Amino acid sequence: MKKTCAMLVSATLSTHVAFAQEANPESVSPLAFCSVEPIVFKSSALMPKGHVKVEANRTEIIENKVALFSGNVDITSDSAIISASQAQVNGNGEDVLAKGDVHFRDAQLSVESDAVSLRSKEERLEMQNTRYQLTGFVGQGAAEDILVDTNEGIVLKEVSFTTCPEGHEDWMIRASEISIEKGTAWGKAKHTRFYVADVPVFYLPYFAFPVSNERQTGLLFPEITSSSNTGIDYTQPFYWNIAPNFDMTISPRVMTQRGIQLNTEFRYLTEKSEGTAYVEYLPSDSDIEGSPDRYFYRLQHQGQLNDNWVLGIDFNGLSDDNYIVDLGSDYYNSADTHLYRTVSLGYYTRDLTVNMQVKDFEILGDTADSYRALPEVKIDYRTPFGRYFEFSVNSELAYFDNTSETAPTATRFHVAPTLAMPIRAAWGEFVAETTVLQTVYKQENIQDTDLEENVERTLGQARLFGALYFEKDSSWFGHDTAMTLEPKIQYLYTSYEDQTAIGLYDSTPLLTDVEGLFRGQEFTGLDRISDNNQVTLGITSRILDKNNREQFVLSLGQIFYLEDNKVIAATKNQDRSALAAEMDWRFNKNWYAHSDIQVTTDTDKVDLSSVGLEYRQDAKRFIQLSHRYVRDLSGETIDQVGISASWPIAENWQWVGRTYRDIERDRSIETYAGIQYESCCWAIRLVAERSLSNRYDSSGEQSTDDFDTGVSLQFIFKGIGTSGTQRSMLQDGMFGYRQPYSLN
Repeated sequence: MKKTCAMLVSATLSTHVAFAQEANPESVSPLAFCSVEPIVFKSSALMPKGHVKVEANRTEIIENKVALFSGNVDITSDSAIISASQAQVNGNGEDVLAKGDVHFRDAQLSVESDAVSLRSKEERLEMQNTRYQLTGFVGQGAAEDILVDTNEGIVLKEVSFTTCPEGHEDWMIRASEISIEKGTAWGKAKHTRFYVADVPVFYLPYFAFPVSNERQTGLLFPEITSSSNTGIDYTQPFYWNIAPNFDMTISPRVMTQRGIQLNTEFRYLTEKSEGTAYVEYLPSDSDIEGSPDRYFYRLQHQGQLNDNWVLGIDFNGLSDDNYIVDLGSDYYNSADTHLYRTVSLGYYTRDLTVNMQVKDFEILGDTADSYRALPEVKIDYRTPFGRYFEFSVNSELAYFDNTSETAPTATRFHVAPTLAMPIRAAWGEFVAETTVLQTVYKQENIQDTDLEENVERTLGQARLFGALYFEKDSSWFGHDTAMTLEPKIQYLYTSYEDQTAIGLYDSTPLLTDVEGLFRGQEFTGLDRISDNNQVTLGITSRILDKNNREQFVLSLGQIFYLEDNKVIAATKNQDRSALAAEMDWRFNKNWYAHSDIQVTTDTDKVDLSSVGLEYRQDAKRFIQLSHRYVRDLSGETIDQVGISASWPIAENWQWVGRTYRDIERDRSIETYAGIQYESCCWAIRLVAERSLSNRYDSSGEQSTDDFDTGVSLQFIFKGIGTSGTQRSMLQDGMFGYRQPYSLN
């Protein structure tokens, strides 16, 4: 039986090591770490703080000053446990020395060593010839000496570290010394060598790393890529933790074809606001004749001024049309034609909404100038009116300007009071409403146009909408399900008024899906309001499983015109709209299909469609086939087919790819292929891309034949550095991945 000796000491045995932790644990990489045997730490709940309990097979006390323990020695405090073959306690517990097969365990660390020495007065713990494993973080290694001092901190001599399992150290860090000073969030390493498969690949005379979950100032992991636009592209971010609610990331970027670019992101967060200021600057682009300076900036702010007022800013700008094409962007892509410049001020209560904003644009290329709303004020009010009715007013005041000196400008005031009677229940809904739409324009710079200086337009609108919801128990491929039938009908009447004397400031034709058939408007904005005398019919059927999840949904809809629509008579003279249909079908847990289509019934021609078929076995195994078609989009036909896939090809090997092809022009639009090897403690990725560059020429016309190609290689050592560069290849490679898309 073990003998027990309890002594009072003035120090505990806890080291509180937190080695090489991520700066932001909430954004941990999706890559999986190595599995490790859990280390169970159980300190005695009965031990008071500052006391130590020693248990051993044999105990010898010499002159009441020295206690010798041997045979299965266990030294337990309130925060740590030491196990050894022998132990010596001097001065009534002031000094403890343990030897022989020593094991030290606390809440953060487990250490095997030859000897452990604890000096209570100095509050100093020393361990020799150790192997350690972290318990609060994946990681293990060895050290000749480990010193823990309450005043100085922690020092490890001739130390190694890796997140790989013992015996399979694919990568490792070795240093002559690692120190963690008391009260600091940084560890320091001297003469650091990085090894891959026991081969030294990198040396740093000094290396610092975070040892807490707090954000820390320091270098982040670099990003290295290559493309035909930039050449070899190296970015080295530096993170500056200015204050708990302010930080900045400064990222010098070296491009062999263009020069050195400086990217800076400043972020702030207050109790009622947040925002970002982002600037990219490339002096003297050596890849362009004349070596011009190039830049991009972005300012975002969202703040609550008080309980009801909100301020928003989204302001963007760049030096030239091809900046995004040549240098890329985290906020825009090469197909964009406008950059937003918006400042808004909003007021919100239960019944009243006021939104004031200035809307401007940065136009790219020879794109038609868009009208700026300088400013635009919208006021919406809604309140119950009696027992069954609801009264609302939507109003707007806007001034539209254009950078073109010859384009008309206009001030527009619009008000639309509505009286509605909504009835909603579990079995269906019914809405009857009537609206007066009053709009006044004052237009300028209208010489040599058909526009008029002063235009007043008054329209009346009436709407009746009804829907019923039927449900019954059914069976679907041998499974108990519920089936619904949801018919909808709407009658809409809008009076007609000639609107050719009004310019087009914020109006353009809308694409329509099944739900859009009930919208009752053919245009965005207010410059064109179509006259209507029509009935819209729609029906939706759903099949729900026992957990109320949709297994199959089919929707059909069509508009029947009782009179010709005069506002859009030039483009639509048939007595009915295209038949719109939409289907979602989850065959089983792996197969999913989506399709929407619009067919002109008098010619049986497809106006637009999208089809997607997806097989998903798990998070790493899926294949998606897709096709989209638009007969006429701004005078062009869109006919594209694509395939996206992700699949393991061997143990630890993953392949991801996508390709899209333009059938109309018989050419590839975009191709991406990536391969990744991933073990539990490191990963390597190789990616190749080729896509249309969309570059603008000197006249502002966008090229449709030039391609940009690029190759990137990325190493990841799991457990060190930030997780910002450790996104999965699926996230990076399957850009815009989603379940089969809808055209709208």
